[in-house]
Amino acid sequence: MCNEAARRIAIGELRNDWGETRIPLVFPEGVPNMAPLESFRITDPTIIIRGVDGRADEAECVTRRWSWPGAGGKPVYNFRSDGRDLRAGRCLIPVDSFFEFTKPADPKAKRKDKWAFRLTGHDWFCIAGLWRKDATVGEAFTMLTCEPGPDIAPYHSRQVVVLGRDAWSAWLDPAVPSADLCQPLPAGSLTVTQVR
Repeated sequence: MCNEAARRIAIGELRNDWGETRIPLVFPEGVPNMAPLESFRITDPTIIIRGVDGRADEAECVTRRWSWPGAGGKPVYNFRSDGRDLRAGRCLIPVDSFFEFTKPADPKAKRKDKWAFRLTGHDWFCIAGLWRKDATVGEAFTMLTCEPGPDIAPYHSRQVVVLGRDAWSAWLDPAVPSADLCQPLPAGSLTVTQVR
């Protein structure tokens, strides 16, 4: 499962590209620190975009923690979308890549091989997520997963739900069934490179 991603997006780039949705983007807590993140992991804070008061006609960009404590204290950082009708608490997690890990090709290697996945033809994209309030950590988010598409299947048995610009506004609209958007991507949608 995805437990690491990167977000190297400038605030101007985010604002400009988000403008294509024609949904006003507000910053209720001030413009977030958009220093490039080569890596963010479970429990790290990063930005999310979500509808304002559950509406789809305005969006807000805030910084929140990745994962909330689940049963037994294990972090809920990925959440299966399969067979669920997810309408409340939708958010988008802007990234430029996410990472998966496989057994090392070199049997003498001590670390797993690391692979970066990017949406082909885009500088950045969003992962579908859910946010919620937690008594322990405050507001936090999780990334949604679905069956793997052909680009991911050789590396992992699941994939995060990747949304291109054409799906951002639909994801923030609770009237759109989540199953319509929580789908694996067709072959060639993701560019895969090994990371050292």
